[in-house]
Formats: sequence, structure tokens, C-alpha cells
Amino acid sequence: MYLEFYGFQEKPFNLTPDPRFIFLSKNHKEAFAHLLYGINNRVGFIALTGEVGSGKTTVLRSLLSQLETDHHRTALIFNPFLSPSELIQSINREFGISTIPNDASPLDALNLFLLQQNAEDRTVVLVIDEAQDLEPPVLEQIRLISNLETDRDKLIQIILAGQPEFINILERKEMRQLNQRITVRHHLKPLDFEDTVAYINHRLEVAGGGKEVVFSKGALREIYKYSRGLPRLINVACDRALLAGYTKDTMKINSRIAASGIKDLIQSQIPYPKRGRLIIATAVAILLTLFVADIYFTERQPIHQLDAPPLIDSFVEEPKIEPAKVEEPSLIRAMETEFREISESESARRAFNVLTSLWKVEPVNEKVNLGQFREMERVALTRNLRLYRFYGNLGALLRLHHPAVLELNFPDLPGKRFIAMVGVEGKQIRIDPPIGGKDSITFAELEKNWSGRSFIPWRDPLRILPRLSPEAVVGAVKQLQWLLKEAGVFDGPATGLLDDYTIYAVKKFQALKGIDQDGIVGGQTLMLLYRSSPRFEAIEFKVVE
Repeated sequence: MYLEFYGFQEKPFNLTPDPRFIFLSKNHKEAFAHLLYGINNRVGFIALTGEVGSGKTTVLRSLLSQLETDHHRTALIFNPFLSPSELIQSINREFGISTIPNDASPLDALNLFLLQQNAEDRTVVLVIDEAQDLEPPVLEQIRLISNLETDRDKLIQIILAGQPEFINILERKEMRQLNQRITVRHHLKPLDFEDTVAYINHRLEVAGGGKEVVFSKGALREIYKYSRGLPRLINVACDRALLAGYTKDTMKINSRIAASGIKDLIQSQIPYPKRGRLIIATAVAILLTLFVADIYFTERQPIHQLDAPPLIDSFVEEPKIEPAKVEEPSLIRAMETEFREISESESARRAFNVLTSLWKVEPVNEKVNLGQFREMERVALTRNLRLYRFYGNLGALLRLHHPAVLELNFPDLPGKRFIAMVGVEGKQIRIDPPIGGKDSITFAELEKNWSGRSFIPWRDPLRILPRLSPEAVVGAVKQLQWLLKEAGVFDGPATGLLDDYTIYAVKKFQALKGIDQDGIVGGQTLMLLYRSSPRFEAIEFKVVE
């Protein structure tokens, strides 16, 4: 809502990871040095721990981006909820191990790959995030993987990254074999006040514009006091402070404005309004009474014959991307061959034009260079569209149910290439234009070359985002409240006030859609709200189970 008011090109404190916003504090640099030391000395196991939101993923992404592909092979496993066999399959898929010799197990195939990389003097690095959620059998499988070694060297360097609970897991008696093998450890500490100030200034600068925005020293201290130096909480607090300054029509964020924004943030984090809690408690009591009565009056049956009721989860389950059977990478080769014949800009133009046809707007002509986000965004705006920049995993992207331009990287091609995602069919992504005569690609094939970045044109017909004055904000919030009503998550009056109940409704909607529950109405939340409204025609995105 405040981008144009402050003159930003994009949100400076978005929670979505973006490599351009990476800021390495003293603590992050120290963690980076520990990881690099462990890899270069081939110690085998490295552990990185830190609180939620401390920046572990930032350090890992920075590390992986700086390891030269000529001398390293890297893989990142971000889904900890895998069985031991699924873990091996995922690791092989990430490393591009596409063929398995006859009668050989996936572990044998991995060992052969590691020996080949060692012979070519390459270091193989495996990063496993969210390690605190790994089951003991999976941790034992990881330990067995580390047994793959020569007389002189460990063939694979394994980084286990997790929250502080992971330290307690390693200290269990049954984990002592794994614990003893971890020789390099680092706990990522929060930022100090000096680095917090530098972090905020860095993000303001990268966001472009906003040169007149000033955080007073008092405001910075309020933000530091609330966040305790955790980057994720710094982002949330700064975003709310800017929103509070916007509503007061001021470029200077002083301590009072920052405290006001943080107060609203804390109040909005209350799980339920008191009235809601009373209703829920009453409903639970009634259900328990009925459940007990049902058991009492039901004829006696052997326990194993009673069907368990289905579990109801309040959150959207992430699409499970199961390890696919490894196939010959013929489609990948076809993609690389076709993309070799066209430039980065031309591939972006073709992919973007697929989406202009879906939106029924004017296509982009050949003279326009679409290789950069700024130019793609400019072209979208001239067609009455907005452009949302997504960075994350495939499951999160699919939850948006929206056509998108996907950014691809190929080791042997300069620059980037782009394809359009127009739907999902089973475990395959529908793409356009077709590649090698095929109009679909498996999840596994896509993830080999997808950078994790996508560009999503969308329409804001109510113009909720760009508001230039406090009076206009009231109208925008009213429109937002009507959208929330239509989505079935808000039953209050459309007051035009962004109060706790409205923010709670936003969080409830975000939870239902499986996206970050930050209570902030950005492009991602608005896209999904418009799709939920019967007043607006949704752009076609075919999903076939």
C-alpha cells in the first residue's frame, strides 16, 4: 500500500527470500566462514543452528551461490519429512544421477557418482535444511551416507541446518555416533544493534527510491528491542512502522510511529478474538460430549474394527512432490538445444506473451528487451497488469494457482531462459510454448534447472495496492474488507479501518491458502483474494489431478 508514497520500486521488507536483498552481518559472515572451512577441509559433517528467522537460509543460499560449479557439486534438501529411501532418491535427483546400473541400489549409484566427482577433483556438498524435523531413521541414513569415503577423503560434505532443538536431538544417547562425527559446528546469533541498523539501511537502498525515508535512532531502538536482532522480525517490524508512517502521511519514522506499528503487530498476533475463543471452547465442549455419548451408546466392537475419523487440518497441505523415477534427461537436452538458438530476452518475450494471451492484452513486440524484471514490470503496467516476483519452492508456487513465467538456468548457456507455466496435470507442469514437441515437464525435470524465481502478471481491478493519500486508504481497506467477506473469513462491517479484526481475517485467509500468515496484504494475498471472489473472472490455470 505504501510503495508509491515512499517512492519504493518494491517492498523493502518482504518476507520472501530474494538473493538481491542478502545482507551478511558479522554473525552471518562468521557462520559463512565456518561452513567454508568445513567444506574446504572435507571434514564430512557440519552443523549450523539458529533461532527461527535468524538467517540460516540466507547463509546457506549465499554459500551455495558462491561455490564454483567447476569445483563443486551441490544439492539442497528442504523437505525433512522423508523416509530413508525417499531421502536417497531425492539426493540422487538433486545431483542429477539419472541412471542406475543393473542390480544396483540408489545408495550404490550415489557412491559411484561420488567416486567419479572425487576423481575429477570436485567437492560434493549436500545441504539438509530443517534438520530438527528429521526422524531418527533418516538421521541414521544420513550417517550411513557419510560412510562413503576413500582411504584419504570424505566423498561428501553434509551440512545439517536446523533450529536449536536440533542440538538437543544430537545429544540423545541413540544419536551419539552421528553427534561424534560433527566436527564443525556454529550457532548463528542474532544481529547486534549496529548490524540491525546496517541491515535496515541495506534493504531500503536495494528496494530503490525511498531516499527521503528516515528511521530515527529512537525508532531503530524500538525495532531492535522488539526483534531482538532476528532478521525476520526486523522485516515485520519495519514493514509495520512504514505502514504506520504512511497512514500519518510522514516520511520520518520516529520512535512513536515505530512503537505504534509494533503495538498493532503484537495485537494482531493474538490467535483469536476473545469472543471467538469462547465460541470455540463451547463448540469443543459440545463435540466432546457428543463424542463420549456416541462411544457409550455404540455397540461394543473390537477396537481394530472402529474406523478413525479423518483428521481436519486448518492449514493447506503442501503439494507432496514425490520422488519420481529417474528418467533419461531427453527433455532437458531438448530444452537446452532449443534455448541455445534464442536469446534470454527472446525467451522471456515468448513466455510473457503466452500470459498476455491468457489476459487478452496486447503481446510484446520483438524490439522490447524483457531480460530484466524492471522492463517486464514496465511492460505489465502499460497493459494494466501488475507483476509479482515470486522466489521460493515449487509447492509454494503451485498453491497460488496462477500462470507464471519461470526462470531457468542452464550450465552451458549464458544468461537465463524462460518458460510459461499454464497448468498442472498430475505430477507434471503444463508449459507453453512446447519444448521438443512436449507441452509438459515433470516436477523433477523442472527442478533441475529452475532457479526458484518466477514472474506472475496479475490484475488489481480495485486498485487496492496503489493509494496515494490517507483518504484513499480508507476506500482501499473497505474494498479489502469486502473481498475478505466474499472469501468467508470476515463478518464485520466494512469500516475502512485496518483494525485487529481485519488483520486477523487476513491471517485466517492466508492460513486457508497455505501462504505466510504475516497479516500483510501484498500481491500474493490479493491475487488469491481476487480468485476467491465471484465478482472477478479468474485467469485460467488448469489443474488436473
